[in-house]
Amino acid sequence: MQPVIFLDRDGTMNEEVNYLYKPEDLRILPGVAEAVRLFNENGYQVVVVTNQAGVARGYYTEQDVENLHRYLNDLLKCAGAHIDHFFYCPHHPEHGIGEYKKKCHCRKPETGLFERAEEFYQVDKERSFMIGDKLIDVEAGRNYGVRSILVGTGYGSGIYEEIKKEEKSGRKEEPYDFYAEDLMGAARYILEQGQDNRGRE
Repeated sequence: MQPVIFLDRDGTMNEEVNYLYKPEDLRILPGVAEAVRLFNENGYQVVVVTNQAGVARGYYTEQDVENLHRYLNDLLKCAGAHIDHFFYCPHHPEHGIGEYKKKCHCRKPETGLFERAEEFYQVDKERSFMIGDKLIDVEAGRNYGVRSILVGTGYGSGIYEEIKKEEKSGRKEEPYDFYAEDLMGAARYILEQGQDNRGRE
């Protein structure tokens, strides 16, 4: 069994850009390469799971997505880090064009992208995490059966503030298991959890 870190892409790893597909527009967020390297060095498989509705809308192609992912991994490798697999959903149930217009099982918060990872790994759900900046990310993680972390980059800080306001109004349960300011904060939390678990074995 292998622990897997499932990562959202836009707003979690890189700056949020409307329908990002050009390598020259990619900006990796501070601390991301270091966080991914920590996961690599501590025995986690690192898998990106991302909705790419820009393909469905005809704004860019699947080849563009794959080229961008290759470029992102090249940048990470320069910092001693790497993503093990990238999985993306190119569909949209309402705004898709042609074959891409459909309700699918791979679009988060559905779990199809996570299940694709099972073709390569025996996922240890007890030690695996989903990290993202949107509620659909943390919801997808919970739907799959892993712990979810909301990060404050991208849309995350705004969502976090809204949830805190709702808690004061009587909301009883947060939709995520942990909140971190950024991916490095999430990495530190996860590694601490791993140390705690080993200490109890």
